[in-house]
Amino acid sequence: MVKTREKLVDVARQLFARVGIENTTMNDIAIASNKGRRTLYTYFKNKNEIYRAVVESELKHLYQRLCNVVNRDLPPEEKLVTYISTRFEAMKETVSRNGSLRAEFFRDIWKVEQARKNIDAQEVELLKRILQEGVAGGVFQMPNVAVTATILHYSLKGLDVPYIRDNFSDLSVERFRLKEYITDFILYGIKK
Repeated sequence: MVKTREKLVDVARQLFARVGIENTTMNDIAIASNKGRRTLYTYFKNKNEIYRAVVESELKHLYQRLCNVVNRDLPPEEKLVTYISTRFEAMKETVSRNGSLRAEFFRDIWKVEQARKNIDAQEVELLKRILQEGVAGGVFQMPNVAVTATILHYSLKGLDVPYIRDNFSDLSVERFRLKEYITDFILYGIKK
């Protein structure tokens, strides 16, 4: 039963990426997945529901990559730097890989935000783990790990769209250097 749902989501993602959400019908998804419309409607009430499932599925891949970073045996500072870099690249790859879905991502960011709620909370927990390790090891200092993790998460999230759209290209900074600038700012700030 789970396999059928996953197949429907993957087929929908491929169709959305290839021809766009607006140009994909529930019937198209049913036909492309070799399932009947009744099966499709057993899992999803409408195209918005399946779109949300596609976004959630993509975000689960992102989350898994971030978990892999957090579970690595690295010093906290290096772990945070790797986390930030991995997050930016994974987000860019996810959006770029999905063709026409990319346009929908930018056009209707609120739909994406609804799908991101659960992943956002999980991502804050991952950041808290890194920050707690750093505080315990005397590498980081902060009055409240939970608040800092939440602020850090929203700061990174706020840079998603400009990073994906390459809005920093006019700064004449190579992409890998940009991640260094962002990471240096987060870790060291601007205070002398």
